[in-house]
Amino acid sequence: MSSPVPPPSAHAEEHYVTRAGWLRATVLGANDGLLSTGSLMVGVAAASTSQGHLILTGIAGIAAGAMSMAAGEYVSVSSQSDAERADLLREQAALAEHPHAELAELAALYRERGLPEKLASEVAVALTEHDALAAHARDELGITDHSTARPVQAAVASALSFLVGGIPPLVAALIVPGQALVAIVVVTVVTLVALGAAGARLGGARVAPAVVRVVMFGMLAMAVTAVVGRLFGAVV
Repeated sequence: MSSPVPPPSAHAEEHYVTRAGWLRATVLGANDGLLSTGSLMVGVAAASTSQGHLILTGIAGIAAGAMSMAAGEYVSVSSQSDAERADLLREQAALAEHPHAELAELAALYRERGLPEKLASEVAVALTEHDALAAHARDELGITDHSTARPVQAAVASALSFLVGGIPPLVAALIVPGQALVAIVVVTVVTLVALGAAGARLGGARVAPAVVRVVMFGMLAMAVTAVVGRLFGAVV
């Protein structure tokens, strides 16, 4: 005899999957803005260029990077959105032309997930009567409201987060012009730690591995551009 389903309670679980879309775009944009701008300015500063050129480099890098992130994210997510719409149209046509086969397919999915045959058929019938396309989109195609591609939202989030991420190294160069290289590196590393920790907490992941990962690759990026800048400055 199966156990009765307990009544609803005040217990509420916190899930992070609903944040997946905007969190990915925001964290990626901020990290990219910080690392791209910081590394670019470190390379220019290592070349012993003037303060004016360094600041101009930072501003141009932020502007170009934000637009590039927005365009790239929009194109990428638009492609995903187009694929989702095409799948939904095909599924809608299949439901209209072969309703019994689609019902059997849905019931088979539920049997594979552990439901008894009779219950699987009852659930498939009930969900089909309620909203057949939504049931197939969710359980056959894996398309839900939380995972649906939103190109404009992703593009705006990426551009704004890149802009925010690029500001700290630029501000560091403005505040400490005499030691711009050191200031940019320190501020970039500190901000990387903060972004890594924030992204991990928002996504429900462990903080330490996330911080180590972003700091390690961030320092590597700045080291490479510093060497390139120093070599370029020496040649010039």
